[in-house]
Amino acid sequence: MAVMNRPFLDTSILIGGLIDFGETSRAPIELLDRIAEGHIAEPATAWHCCLEFYSVTTRLPEEYRLPPETAKAFVLEEIVKRLSICALDPVSHEIFLTNAARQGIRGGRIYDFHIGSIALKANASVIITENKKHFSNFENTGTPVLNAQEFLRAL
Repeated sequence: MAVMNRPFLDTSILIGGLIDFGETSRAPIELLDRIAEGHIAEPATAWHCCLEFYSVTTRLPEEYRLPPETAKAFVLEEIVKRLSICALDPVSHEIFLTNAARQGIRGGRIYDFHIGSIALKANASVIITENKKHFSNFENTGTPVLNAQEFLRAL
């Protein structure tokens, strides 16, 4: 697999890369370290992922939970300053919903479908997530879906 510019990071990578949960965070931490060092070109994520990072990290179990001010600082300093923040433009909203309905997306799966759709619209070379099954709708788009360890190996 060729080196991939413009990787798109899902919330699971942001959370695991900024909060050390032990072994499961090893690859996400390494990935975010490489981004911080400038070794990975054009990393991106969705504004939705920034909000989800804030939401999840401020309600984690106490030993991992971030105070709201710290979560805000992580979003602004560690994510927004290092990654391109992408969103669907208003014209794409109807297309997005039409595609979601056509593919039978139900319930909370709409959120990962939204994130994946943003990645495609942003011309991401790869979607990086620790929840690959949540992005199964994108397997046939030509944009690979990898976890952090797979992506690092591909580099």
